[in-house]
Amino acid sequence: MAAPTLLPRLSAAAAVALALLVAALPSAEAYDPLDPNGNITIKWDIMEWTSDGYTAVVSIYNYQKYRHIQAPGWHLGWVWAKKEIIWSMLGGQAVEQGDCSHFKGNIPHCCKKNPVTVDLLPGVPFNVQVANCCKGGVLSSWVQDPVSAVASFQITVGRSGTSNKTVRAPKNFTLKAPGPGYTCGVAQTMKPPTKFISPDGRRTTQAHVTWNVECTYSQFVAQRGPTCCVSLSSFYNDTIIDCPKCSCGCQNNITKPGSCVESNSPYLASVVNGPGKDSSTPLVECTPHMCPIRVHWHVKLNYRDYWRVKVTITNWNYRMNYSQWNLVAQHPNFENISTIYSFNYKALNPYGVINDTAMLWGVKYYNDLLMVAGPEGNVQSELLFRKDPSSFTFGKGWAFPRRIYFNGESCVMPPPDSYPVLPDSSPRLKKTTFLILSVAFCAMVAFLHNHFVLDKYCGKS
Repeated sequence: MAAPTLLPRLSAAAAVALALLVAALPSAEAYDPLDPNGNITIKWDIMEWTSDGYTAVVSIYNYQKYRHIQAPGWHLGWVWAKKEIIWSMLGGQAVEQGDCSHFKGNIPHCCKKNPVTVDLLPGVPFNVQVANCCKGGVLSSWVQDPVSAVASFQITVGRSGTSNKTVRAPKNFTLKAPGPGYTCGVAQTMKPPTKFISPDGRRTTQAHVTWNVECTYSQFVAQRGPTCCVSLSSFYNDTIIDCPKCSCGCQNNITKPGSCVESNSPYLASVVNGPGKDSSTPLVECTPHMCPIRVHWHVKLNYRDYWRVKVTITNWNYRMNYSQWNLVAQHPNFENISTIYSFNYKALNPYGVINDTAMLWGVKYYNDLLMVAGPEGNVQSELLFRKDPSSFTFGKGWAFPRRIYFNGESCVMPPPDSYPVLPDSSPRLKKTTFLILSVAFCAMVAFLHNHFVLDKYCGKS
């Protein structure tokens, strides 16, 4: 009778093992605990009906706190639900026209079943622009600049149906920014549709239909390895803890020639400007860590009520100017931040009342552009913290960050046991101890000497 009960037990054990395996997977790759609600929302508003379709305004909202879209910009794609075509676009364009050979006279802008659209470049004529367009596909993060975190284009669709009952939402949305990493959900019909307020605030209009699509980022989906690393140093220890070796890859010029370049190479200019110069693939300076970006955290000074940190971001990538860069750092003393000298600052507060996460970014037109590798390839600032007597210490690596992100990507940290350690005692304390011991020794010698003389004198008498 035991045999029939064995299979359910094995099935239950297998289910438990599967659950443990799923739980053990690195879920942080698909869920960002510092920005749990961050996403890119695509809003498709049908504004008017045409003879065979509609005209819509498509808007892309980057609601991510610190992850932005940099050049060459976003690519938005979808699959039509029926046999739709794109008659025309303003503020954007389809990458390919597709096969429109069966149209006579009036040729559509795009006839593909699965079109891919991009933003127009800055400086295009005004008659092809719409609001929030023409930024080359670059979107700021929501914290840095909400106004620049929105992109829009107008699209006129044909062969789609001309009413709420006959029109269908596009399917299988894809968003590349510019590479993979974003997964988009199904278009949802919003009730009520979007309402628009006139510039004078005295009239409200409404879209006929509104569809919303949410896209979330995952470094696992992007299939990207680390792109930055962290090094550490302090005033109380001469040791500089560099980025871990091979943080972002290992030097391999034997099997992969040109994977990195030496800064003193006479052929540096020809390599940088040679084949692939317009590629987004990093061309980094040869370093033990091989990362395009290094963040250095230096504990600089100690005052009675404050302590100071210097943060330096260095670009080792010869193919990328990082515009609108940002840095996110976790440290318990951000609750008591006093002054930041040449970066912008915003507390993220991902855990509500706990303020241990800060977002830093460059000042516009001053250091918001991190230049390519070379003498100008770094930006730096100093942070002044107020001491909290209940928690402040330089011991056990407390003064160093717990976690650092650059442009939304987690940076490789050195192992905790390698952090610069606090000496057993300061030089000042050593001098004081030596002085006390010297005085005590002299007093003891004087006492013994006087005692010997007194004994000798008393013995003679």
